[in-house]
Amino acid sequence: MKSLYRLAFLFSLMVFFNSLHAQRILISEPDKDDSRRMNFEIIGKMGSNFLIYKSIRGDNFICLYDNEMKLIKKVKHEYLPDERMINVDFFLYPDFIYAIYQYQKRNVVHCAAVKLDGMGQKISDPVELDTASIGGSANNKIYTTLSSEDKQKIIIFKINSKNREKFIITTKLFNDKLELQKRTLLTMPMDDRNDHLGEFALDNEGNLVFSKFYRTSNESISKAFMIIKKAMQDSFTYYPLNLEKAYLDELRIKVDNTNQRYLLSAFYYSQKRGNIEGLYFLALNRNSWQPELEKSFVFTEDLRQEARGESNMKMAFNDYFIRNIIIKRDGGFLIDAESYYTTSRSYAWNRWDYIYGSPFSYPYDYYYYSPYYSSWWWRRSGSGNQAVRYHADNVAIFSFNNKGELEWSNVIRKDQFDDESDDRISYNVMNTGGQLHFLFNMQEKKNLLLNDFSLSPDGQVNRNPMLKGLDKGHEFMPKYGKQISARQFIVPCFYRNYICFAKIDFN
Repeated sequence: MKSLYRLAFLFSLMVFFNSLHAQRILISEPDKDDSRRMNFEIIGKMGSNFLIYKSIRGDNFICLYDNEMKLIKKVKHEYLPDERMINVDFFLYPDFIYAIYQYQKRNVVHCAAVKLDGMGQKISDPVELDTASIGGSANNKIYTTLSSEDKQKIIIFKINSKNREKFIITTKLFNDKLELQKRTLLTMPMDDRNDHLGEFALDNEGNLVFSKFYRTSNESISKAFMIIKKAMQDSFTYYPLNLEKAYLDELRIKVDNTNQRYLLSAFYYSQKRGNIEGLYFLALNRNSWQPELEKSFVFTEDLRQEARGESNMKMAFNDYFIRNIIIKRDGGFLIDAESYYTTSRSYAWNRWDYIYGSPFSYPYDYYYYSPYYSSWWWRRSGSGNQAVRYHADNVAIFSFNNKGELEWSNVIRKDQFDDESDDRISYNVMNTGGQLHFLFNMQEKKNLLLNDFSLSPDGQVNRNPMLKGLDKGHEFMPKYGKQISARQFIVPCFYRNYICFAKIDFN
C-alpha cells in the first residue's frame, strides 16, 4: 500500500513540474465576417479583457475577448470617417486607449485621435491633430506616430519630399494627455538624390532620433549620420558615422532610456555588394551627443559555420536581416537576425533588390521599411503573376556587453518556406523576463504547428514541449503577434477562409 501511495505522490509531482513548463493556448472562434482580407490590430489587455481592432469592408470594430478567448462584445466605431482610412495606431495606457488614425477626404489627409475606455467605447470626441494637403490619392501613410517607452510622450510627424533637395519635416510633440508641447517645421537638406532617411525613434524625453544615409541604386551605404531633433529645439544635430573602410546595410536604431543613449547597429561589408563580414555598432550619449561606443565585430569562422545553412562560408550571413535589438539594463545588448530570401524561376534574389519594393519610392511614407515591418495594414500577399517562394531560415542570436564585446552567440535552426505569401513564416519574440521565447511554425507530420524555443540569459536554447491546445486546421502567423502582458502573447491564425486569434499563456 505504501508503494502505491509513493507512486501516486511521484506521479502528482511529475504532473506539477510539467505544468510549470507547459504553455497553454486558447483560440477564438472565427467570426463569419473575419475573412483573410480583414485588416486588424492587436491592441492589448485591459483588466481581464483582450482587445482587437478589426476593419471589415469599411466598417470598424473593437472586439473584446475574455480569458478563454470567447467574444464578449463587438463595438462598432461609427465615429470613424466613411472616407478612406489609411492607418490607425493604438496606444494602451492602464485605464484608457488612444486611437490615432489618418484618413483622406478629398485632397486632404487628416490625422485625428480619440480616447477609448477598457470596453472599447469612445469616451472623448475625436480631436484633429494635423492635416496635410496632397495632390491626389495617398497610397501610403502621410503621418508616422511614435510613442516613448514610458508612454508619456507621443509624436506625429510628416515629411514632404516633393522638393528632392529639401525635405520639409513637420513634427508635433504631445504629452500623455495629448496636449501639444511643441510644433516644429524644419528643412532637411538632401545633398544628393541618393540621400535617404531611415528609422525613427522617440525617447522618454521627447527627443526624435533617426538616421540619414547615402545609398546608390540600393547598394551598400557608404555615408551615414545619426540625427537628433531635441524635444524643445528647432534644429537638427548630426553625428557622422565613421565608415572609412566599411559599407553598411540597413540601419537599425534602438533607444536605451536607462543609460540615456541611442544604439545604432547594422551589418557591414568591406566592399560594395560584397559579403557581409560582421556587425557595426554606434552608441551615442543622449546629452553630450558623443559616442560611448563605435566599433565593428567580425564574424569568426566558427560563427559562419554555425549560421551558414546551405550557403558557403564567405556568404554565410548574406541573407540575414536584423530583426530585434534588445537593450540590457547595464547597457549591453542582444541582437537577433534571420536568414530571409526568396527563390523564383525567373528572379534571382539578392538583398539589394528589396522584393517588397524600394523603401525610398514613396515621398510621404518614411516609416522604417524592412521585410520585417509586421503591421497587417501593410501586409504583402502574393507576388503578382510570378511564382515566388518565400524562405525564412536560421535565426542567429548575439549577446554583447556594454563595450560591444561578444559574450555568447547561438543559432536556432529552422527551415521555413511558403509559396503563397510570407504570412506564416518568420518568427516573433516573447520576453518573460527570465527567458526569451522564439515562436515560429514548423512542419510536423504534414501539419504546420507553432513551436516555442526558449533562450536563457547565458545563451542556452531549449525546445519546449509542444504547445497544449493546438487544433488541427489552424495556421499561425507569429510575425503579426504581440506580447500583451508579462506572460501572455496573442497571435493571429488562419482557419479555413477566416482569421481568428490565439492567446498563449506562459506558465
